[in-house]
Amino acid sequence: MDASLKKNLQKIACKVRMGVIEGTYNAKSGHPGGSLSICDTLTYLYYIKMNVDGANPDDPARDRLVLSKGHTAPALYSVLAQKGYFDEIELKSLRHIGAILQGHPCIHIPGIDMSSGSLGQGISAACGMALAGKLDGKSYNVYAILGDGEIEEGQVWEAAMFAAHYGLSNLTAIVDNNGLQIDGAINEVCSPEPITDKFAAFGWHVITMDAHDFDDIDRAFTEASAVTDKPVAIIQKSVKGKGVSFMENKVDWHGKAPNAQEYSQAMSELEAQLKELEG
Repeated sequence: MDASLKKNLQKIACKVRMGVIEGTYNAKSGHPGGSLSICDTLTYLYYIKMNVDGANPDDPARDRLVLSKGHTAPALYSVLAQKGYFDEIELKSLRHIGAILQGHPCIHIPGIDMSSGSLGQGISAACGMALAGKLDGKSYNVYAILGDGEIEEGQVWEAAMFAAHYGLSNLTAIVDNNGLQIDGAINEVCSPEPITDKFAAFGWHVITMDAHDFDDIDRAFTEASAVTDKPVAIIQKSVKGKGVSFMENKVDWHGKAPNAQEYSQAMSELEAQLKELEG
């Protein structure tokens, strides 16, 4: 990837992370840890990969994204704000009564293709969108982001079987493998490992990537685009809480919002990162 393009993506991703902190702090609730781990991937999707337009969110030809791990909506809302789907000021009203941005994605929000939050269900909706595209002869692609704890749900594997059976080559599932879920480490709660082998056994083309390296993200999605006969699963190794030192690899930040002191520290760290990138 071109160095200037990569640096620009890193700056955008940093701003997306700042939006996550802004939203969850003002909401006094939310899930910053798992939101921070997908910011780089969302930045790449919305700024490089996906055919989307903030000025025309209902374009029938647009690519679709389903955030199956819907509790990490702060990250999706933040990137949508960066892309101009709605004003960034809306992030400060996250989860407030009457606000457009609630705790999980809702289809009435500009840029949201599927209401989600009940874990395991988003990937099924994504399969339906992909199959509809195939049947209607449309060229759009569908992307679904799942949590590694979420894939303990049996419905995920029913959807995986369905997608392979119908040859949904226009579907890419991204599994955010940060190793932690609300009750602890995934390998202690109910291990879904080996994740790559499972998706391969269900008939998917499987790719692994570093979720925080834009060169590797670009490589993975370029490989995914070349697959024309089956769905693709990208297993991204990520860090829960990425970008904020005291949140990284801490399960506590699944369902906990920063207080005033933590907000100040997190924003200071991210502002320093942004300043270094802009220097």
